[in-house]
Amino acid sequence: QVQLVESGGGLVQAGGSLRLSCAASGSILSINTMRWYRQAPGKQRDMVATITRGGSTNYADSVKGRFTISRDNAKNTVYLQMNSLEPEDTAVYYCNADIGSMHYNYWGQGTQVTVSS
Repeated sequence: QVQLVESGGGLVQAGGSLRLSCAASGSILSINTMRWYRQAPGKQRDMVATITRGGSTNYADSVKGRFTISRDNAKNTVYLQMNSLEPEDTAVYYCNADIGSMHYNYWGQGTQVTVSS
């Protein structure tokens, strides 16, 4: 049983920062690509950032230069540092990961980020 558990969400004023964490636990031999997605009310779930096991990253255009994804392979944890937050960043943020040699895909339960203007 593999679980992804996000933490670090909350309420912040525009221009502020938050750091999200997502820890994977369970029967894990290896974690491949890890990702952050977000879903605002009434909208589809969109990819925010991805990071490979080797550390290569990719970002949505809307967050480039403001968000940074990183990971600690020893702790099976991925992070999302979010700076210069805007009200448009308000959403539920979800962690996603490909785990094991078969690259099974897992989702976390989500953490709410609310940015007030």
